[in-house]
Amino acid sequence: MRILLVALACLALPAQAAEPTLRPSARLLFKQPELLQTGQCVRYEEGGDGWVVTDPVFFLKGEVLAAEVRTHHLGKCPVVPGKTLERYNRDEFNRHARAFPCVAEGVAERDEQSGVVRIRVADWETPYAKKAENAGRLYRGMFIEKKLEKGMEIELEADLLRVCDQ
Repeated sequence: MRILLVALACLALPAQAAEPTLRPSARLLFKQPELLQTGQCVRYEEGGDGWVVTDPVFFLKGEVLAAEVRTHHLGKCPVVPGKTLERYNRDEFNRHARAFPCVAEGVAERDEQSGVVRIRVADWETPYAKKAENAGRLYRGMFIEKKLEKGMEIELEADLLRVCDQ
């Protein structure tokens, strides 16, 4: 009987190793099922990381159209030689944001499962100051490189969203 249990355990380990790991966004969809409900109001927020201004300053608000767990290949993050992320211009930052989530140089590429939420945009506030060009996905009326418009659809990882205050 012990041999049978050991054999079953050995067979189960390779099957588990082949499964992509769950990113926090995928786990969140199971822990907060309200993010799955079609029509739910959600917000993506940026800014407010300072000593004085601690509340999010910029946001994108919309309603959930769909939510799913999706396998995503984490390739290498794009790198600009001689620059840190804080020194990127907007085009370099956008290239990084489109590749994210990604892995750093020296880390093996892999597949992971992400919780992805598709939302219909209803409202937003974006920064316009030059110093904000590499601070986040929202900048000068844009979401990454797309011009924001009411009714447009975008996808974000679930852990970047929160349910709207009612």
